[in-house]
Amino acid sequence: MTSIILAGGKSSRLGRSKALQVVGNKSLIQWVIDRVAALSSELIIVTAHGEPVPHSSGIATRVVADVHPGKGPLVGIYSGLVASSSYHAIVVGCDTPFLNTSLLEHMAKIRTTFDVVLPRVGDKVEPLCAVYSKNCLSSIGSLLERDELSVLRLFDMVKVRYVEEHDINVFDPDHLSFFNINNEHDLERARKLAAEKGWLIADR
Repeated sequence: MTSIILAGGKSSRLGRSKALQVVGNKSLIQWVIDRVAALSSELIIVTAHGEPVPHSSGIATRVVADVHPGKGPLVGIYSGLVASSSYHAIVVGCDTPFLNTSLLEHMAKIRTTFDVVLPRVGDKVEPLCAVYSKNCLSSIGSLLERDELSVLRLFDMVKVRYVEEHDINVFDPDHLSFFNINNEHDLERARKLAAEKGWLIADR
């Protein structure tokens, strides 16, 4: 299984690179790497220009560039899947420090006959905490050719398995896997959560 971390966003609301912001004792991207490493034989970090992102990892790591920089997560997913040596890949954002590995592992286990496996709470889906297959590449390619950049549009074109709220709650009852950093308030909240839950010590 490959894990793809999307780090090519503009971070316009935060005003600086999300990936390098520090929560406790490490950067956001290192938090994400530490969460997915146990599930991965390969790690791909997708950035806007293919520039290295400082991190440490005990698994094979590649940095690849968005094929169309600045056009959103659908392009990042496409770029990562093209580079992946695995048919299926976990896809997450670089700004989701509290990913639940048990939830990711569950989605990986039920991926077999599906092109995408992703969480859904009510009518809201989580496309950047999901498993994608290379079978999505042709559909994403068609969308990009038409400059249709919504990830949600992809789900009408491929075979999708949704993990519903009652199943999510078994693994991640607080839904912290879906908490991402968009602004200073989110960053401060992440620091408080990490301290309150004792993750700073556990992850040293």
